[in-house]
Amino acid sequence: MLLRGVLLALQALQLAGALDLPAGSCAFEESTCGFDSVLAFLPWILNEEGHYVYVDTSFGKQGEKAVLLSSDLQAEEWSCLRLVYQITTSSESLSDPSQLNLYMRFEDESFDRLLWSAKEPSDSWLIASLDLQNSSKKFKILIEGVLGQGNTASIALFEIKMTTGYCIECDFEENHLCGFVNRWNPNVNWFVGGGSIGNVHSILPQDHTFKSELGHYMYVDSVYVKHFQEVAQLISPLTTAPMAGCLSFYYQIQQGNDNVFSVYTRDVAGLYEEIWKVDRPGNAAWNLAEVEFNAPYPMEVIFEVAFNGPKGGYVALDDISFSPVTCQNQTQLLFRAVEASCNFEQDLCNFYQDKEGPGWTRVKVKPNMYRAGDHTTGLGYYLLANTKFTSQPGYIGRLYGPSLPGNLQYCLRFHYAIYGFLKMSDTLAVYIFEENHVVQEKVWSVLESPRGVWMQAEITFKKPMPTKVVFMSLCKSFWDCGLVALDDITVHLGSCSSSEKLPPPPGECTFEQDECAFTQEKRNRSSWHRRRGETPTSYTGPKGDHTTGVGYYMYIEASHMVYGQKARLLSRPLRGVSGKHCLTFFYHMYGGGTGLLSVYLKKEEDSEESLLWRRRGEQSISWLRALIEYSCERQHQIIFEAIRGVSIRSDIAIDDVKFQAGRCGEMEDITQQSSGYSEDLNEIEY
Repeated sequence: MLLRGVLLALQALQLAGALDLPAGSCAFEESTCGFDSVLAFLPWILNEEGHYVYVDTSFGKQGEKAVLLSSDLQAEEWSCLRLVYQITTSSESLSDPSQLNLYMRFEDESFDRLLWSAKEPSDSWLIASLDLQNSSKKFKILIEGVLGQGNTASIALFEIKMTTGYCIECDFEENHLCGFVNRWNPNVNWFVGGGSIGNVHSILPQDHTFKSELGHYMYVDSVYVKHFQEVAQLISPLTTAPMAGCLSFYYQIQQGNDNVFSVYTRDVAGLYEEIWKVDRPGNAAWNLAEVEFNAPYPMEVIFEVAFNGPKGGYVALDDISFSPVTCQNQTQLLFRAVEASCNFEQDLCNFYQDKEGPGWTRVKVKPNMYRAGDHTTGLGYYLLANTKFTSQPGYIGRLYGPSLPGNLQYCLRFHYAIYGFLKMSDTLAVYIFEENHVVQEKVWSVLESPRGVWMQAEITFKKPMPTKVVFMSLCKSFWDCGLVALDDITVHLGSCSSSEKLPPPPGECTFEQDECAFTQEKRNRSSWHRRRGETPTSYTGPKGDHTTGVGYYMYIEASHMVYGQKARLLSRPLRGVSGKHCLTFFYHMYGGGTGLLSVYLKKEEDSEESLLWRRRGEQSISWLRALIEYSCERQHQIIFEAIRGVSIRSDIAIDDVKFQAGRCGEMEDITQQSSGYSEDLNEIEY
């Protein structure tokens, strides 16, 4: 259990210079410092004696919200936002507690970005640390409290503070210790040292920050160790934005004693990885340590000391800092995801193939029953290995990715489709090629796959030396050969499973978990349905979703509807902003007699809807990408309307809806390339 009491001394958290707090901060002493309650929701109440604002069930009921909105802010440098809060609830309502959410609202975006959420009840104040990436865009902080079940449910905010720097940095001079917490051990723990000459918690004459006896540092002592390998852990706040660079800190370690001082990272799945360990005794002064730190997804840094007995001495720690550049003692090249990824729309990017056999060919085809279009847009390019033309059984050429630095964890994702083979097994395989040892290790291969469906695969791997990813298509016998397609290869740092722990991207819906914030005017057999796999009626509808091939999408089942019947899917209300919006989504319109798919914009308080985009009739057997660019400065909704055609073979589906701020970039004239009649409304101003 974390010893929060050591780090959060209630009233000591309040800064003496409350009036001098930086922009985006508030101690709630006499006012809310420009943080205002949004009138459409419950109000946040300023405590009569100051110190905090709160909302509870005496003002509202379960499910009601209170929203606090800051004034315009700007973070041109990387910043850290710290929130001191408390959620209380009655014991009988633990199954449905209150929830506190924090969002960023950029001035040019019609949706809010969820940064952090908590619903853990506590009897004491808790602290959350949130990294804010540097940006020239103005934004607001939005804090939302949602009341849970019970008569005593409440949410309180004690302090908000936004400062320049990284949340993982700390000199231990402030009472809240930057959100670092101690993993409680009855025998050995990290304590605050220094602060005054008479402080019993002062094993050192000076800290590193001020080089005086008045400064503070953290230390752990072995005097109460009772068992072999007693461990003390000091745990940093969880990173909330991707970071890569040099983590540095100062330490002192007592000479000639049996202890081990190490630094680990721990991700949200609980996976530990050692990134540094004391390899030399050091000296009696403060020693500088520098270590490469990569946090592409949320993780904690853990400073751990393991003692082998009561004579293990002490370890002291001070001035933890971070720089987004490589450490001076490191020469390794930084990894850039864009250089290791490719959608093959323009060329092979940084991929290449060996010269044996016909190999992989970059192709663009008109989708038909026997071959789907590419995965990126439905009408673009992808790679194809045609084993039917192989003169002999065996591999059909290797496709190599760019060199990847060693000792880093990678997540490889790609889409593939298989055609024409009698047996799917091993028709496509992925190898990791270790350059230094010229060794190839097979890490993935096809086992079974729906024919002609773009499937997503993901592989997590880590090797100590530089490596390359190799894709290889196989034809086991002369009589069983076919086509293997490959598209949209991406490589990112970190484990593939870690992205599942992240909040969903704002303004984006893949329908994998639910219908997101979309609603329907009515729900019955003739409305939109969330489905995976093929649709029930043959020769219409997709064989799988666009996202992974085995996931979910939304569609209308034509056999449940009559000719001309409508189904409407409504987005949540979107905030109106100046400038352009870009809406992208994938649609599937295959089948004789397919009807109409339209996208409308409905402004707040307007009875009429404006047509943004439309497709009529059969379009393709593949998923096709739609791009819609529009402007709207008032609150509005986007409506997807599907109308059933003349035949039961007229299912219509959509997937992977995404709202973005700004222009869509190069608008593609999908209309001219698609097979059916369509009406194209590329850009509309309102």
